[in-house]
Order: sequence, then C-alpha cells, then structure tokens
Amino acid sequence: MIGNVRTWSKLGRRQIIRCKSLLESRDFSTGLNGPAPPLKSSFNQPPLSKPPANLEKAIYAEHKSGDRQETTQITTLPNGLRVASENKFGQFCTIGVIIETGSRYEVAYPSGVSHFLEKLAFSGTAEYKDKDKILLALEKDGGICDCLGSRDTCIYASSADRRGYDTVVKILGEAVLRPRLETDEIAAAAQYIKFELENLMTRPEQESILMDMIHAAAYKDNTLGLPRICPPQNVDKIDRDVLISFLKTHYCPSRMVVAGVGIEHERLVESVQKYFVDSPPMWGTDRSKVRVDNSLAQYTGGIVKEECHIPLHLGPSNLPELAHVVIGLEGCSHSDPDFIAMCVLGVMMGGGGSFSAGGPGKGMYSRLYTNVLNRYHWMFSATAYNQTYSDTGLFYIHASAPPSHVKNIVDVLTNEMSAMAGDVDDEELRRAKTQLQSMILMNLEARPVLFEDIARQVIATGQRKLPSGFIKDIENISAGDIKRASVRLLRSQPSVAARGDIRHLPNLHEIQAGLSDKQPVSRSRKLSLFS
Repeated sequence: MIGNVRTWSKLGRRQIIRCKSLLESRDFSTGLNGPAPPLKSSFNQPPLSKPPANLEKAIYAEHKSGDRQETTQITTLPNGLRVASENKFGQFCTIGVIIETGSRYEVAYPSGVSHFLEKLAFSGTAEYKDKDKILLALEKDGGICDCLGSRDTCIYASSADRRGYDTVVKILGEAVLRPRLETDEIAAAAQYIKFELENLMTRPEQESILMDMIHAAAYKDNTLGLPRICPPQNVDKIDRDVLISFLKTHYCPSRMVVAGVGIEHERLVESVQKYFVDSPPMWGTDRSKVRVDNSLAQYTGGIVKEECHIPLHLGPSNLPELAHVVIGLEGCSHSDPDFIAMCVLGVMMGGGGSFSAGGPGKGMYSRLYTNVLNRYHWMFSATAYNQTYSDTGLFYIHASAPPSHVKNIVDVLTNEMSAMAGDVDDEELRRAKTQLQSMILMNLEARPVLFEDIARQVIATGQRKLPSGFIKDIENISAGDIKRASVRLLRSQPSVAARGDIRHLPNLHEIQAGLSDKQPVSRSRKLSLFS
C-alpha cells in the first residue's frame, strides 16, 4: 500500500511538471493553439440597435393614478347578509365567508366550541357526503379550501379558477350553513384536538399557549380572556347539540360577509343569493333561545403564570432551555384615533429572534433589536405585538431567555416600554412609517391577503378604507402622536404571562413599578452584558 502511494505521488509530480512546461510554452494572447479564428456572425441575426421589422405595435393597459373610489363593491341582501368584492386581473379568484364569531362569544358554552368548528370545517354536508367529495369538486377547478378561527372571527375561504366560482360559492354555503356534523366527524375532530394539545405540550414553540395566557391575564374571565384553544377538560363535553346551538345563535346572515377577489360583483351576488339565501340552513330559520354575548371587553390586567418544563428541540440543535415572559398593556380598537399611532409604535419597537436574518426591511434597526437583542447575549428573542379588536386592543412584548435571566427579562422589557414615552428620533420614526407603508402595500399584492382585508374591514365597519387612506394617515403621524399613544399605554395596569422555569419572576407590583418609571435607569447600572 505504501509503495502504491509513492508511485502515485511520483506520477502526480510528473504530470504537474508537464502541465507547467506546457502552460509556459503557450501564448494566451493568441489562443492555446495559435491565433483565435474570427467570430462568425449568426445567420440572419437581427441587430439590437433597432426594432425588428413588421413588429405589431404593443397595446398597453390603461392606468390611472390613485385608487378608484369604487374599487370594492358592497351589496347588502334583504336578509342582512353583506357581499363585498373587488375584480382583480388574473386566472384565479379567492372567495370566502367571514363570520363574527369566535372564542370571545363562548361565555354561555363550554370553551372550545369555535376550535371544534374550525376542525369540522369542510367535512360532510347535505350536498357532499364527506370531505373527499368537497375536495374532488374543488380539484376540477384547481381549487383549495381552508378555515381559520380567531378570538372574534371565523373565516371559511377557497381559491380556484375563476370559471368555477359558482362551485366555490356552493361549497362555502354548504360548509357554513349545512354541515352534517355526524357523530364520527365530531369524534374525529375531538381526537385531532387531543393530538394538537399533546403536540403543543411537547414542542418548544410557545406562541399559541402564551397568546391565550396573556389574553386571560388582560381580560380575566370575560370576552377576549376566554381561551381560544379548547381546554383538555372540555374536549369530551362538546357534542352535536352544543355545536348546533352555537351555529344557530352565531351563524346568522347579519353576522356574515361573503367577500371575493378576482370575480365580477354581479355574478358573486347571484351565486350568494342562490346558496346562502334561497337554500335554508340545516338548523332551520327559527330564532335561537340563546342570545349572543355582545358585552364589551373589560380590561383587568393581572398575571397568569405556569411553572413547568419546556421541551427542547429534538436533535442536536444546541438550543438552551428557555423561559418565556410576556408583558402587555391595554391598547386601542381599530376605530380609535390612536390606532395608526400604535401601529407605527409597534413597528418602531419591532424585534424578532436573535438568529433572524435580513436587512432593514425585517426590522433589524428596530428598538428591540438595537437595544435588546444586539446588547444582551442571553436574550433569545424579543418581539412586539399590537393586536386590535372592535372594542379594545392589546400591546405586548414577548421575550425568552434562559431561566437564570428571568428577572433580567422583566428589567429589560419594562425599561424599553417605559422608554416609549421618551423622545422619538426623526430617523427611526421615518423608518418605521416607511416600513409599515411598504408592509401594507406588499401584503395586499397577494390575492388571499386582499380578500381577508376586504372581509375584515366590511365585517367591522361596513365599508372598506382604501390603502391610500392608510398610507396618508401613517404619513401624518408625528413624534407627538407616538408619545401620546405611549403615555396612554403606560397608564394601564400591566398584564403578564410567563411559562417555564420562572422561579425568579418578579411579582406584578414590582413589574408595575418598573413601568411607572418614566425616566429609565441606566442599563449599565441595572444589567451587565455578561451577567
């Protein structure tokens, strides 16, 4: 073996010597094998200096600057159902139904009914025996469907070839108004929810659990504080009678909006009339004895915590064990005068994960990046959120770090939240406003996002405000508006949610005292970079 290696080494040296001598003998100015032949012109190759002959004149689409005033058309049917649409160029359309329902309306029911209905969406109906039949009908037009529930709305939506719009509206009408809700379907949904709950307890991601916890702390035992995720003890309590009672109470025409993008309005109205009005729902037309809970959300503030072991990522990820802390303040509704200012403030705070990649467009110059993630090596993530509803809002920051730094997490977050009421730099305000404007415009380029924007605005306000209006409102925000909104936030009782190894978590009074300090203590005195 050693002899073979030596032999190959000798051969290798000989080859190198030969190549070297060969290269030295070449004249690269004239090519390896002598002078380079002249390039031959391609046969009948047209020149690039002038347009081809006999080329038809291009016809360009007409464009008018600014938004058209009647871009989104809205029609209210005699039974109170609203139909909204915007005809957008393209082969596909997105049509869906948004319903004013969700976990905040479950005070008279076992918590988790909306979670069940989300999992039962697009199952068997009066027209379609099971979900496979629905998917097969959609596939003929290249369609897909989905359902998404939240605390105050539930959306059934489908995207398909625009020529199959009538089939899409028919399937939506069947899924929303005429579900079968067979015993085997409910049992399958219960099994799926049990698996989902077990999966949440075994994953390191904590966003879903913490969002329920921070809302429970902010709105104790009322409206938005009711859990969106079905509690384990309620999975077996929800049966067909409970589901039908909830549907009969909340799935009424006056609480629905059918919205479409990429479809002519008259055709959409015609199909909605056929499948949502002329065809009655499976629970009949009698009024429900249970009334809808229309009470306003009552912000209480408080603390919800759970000391537990949070699993690590499977595999050699080398991620540390983390503790999660969320600190929230009472925000405002989307109809409040401070709504736009708080949106800009949320972008200004920004944040993300310590391993996030990207440039300024991803918030790398936001306050939580520059003042927190880039300063404290032990901070794993810090992100600001601004959630708004019809009657209230919640502004909060979610941060995570190793359990030994739980107290430091609270110190850093309260320091940054107190600093919101301080001076605002012109450059960071300009950056936040530009980023928020670009986010709105870029997101609305996607057809499903445009559909959701139309549906949510119409269900909330009865009309749709054009993007140009929001762009103008954002542009008019001043540093004084940001300071006023920040002072308003800091006047509220804090809400705290924490999960993991949180033995060193300060109590609610200490957190409130940290937020009431409008002159933040020097970071160098409170915290060490390597503590």
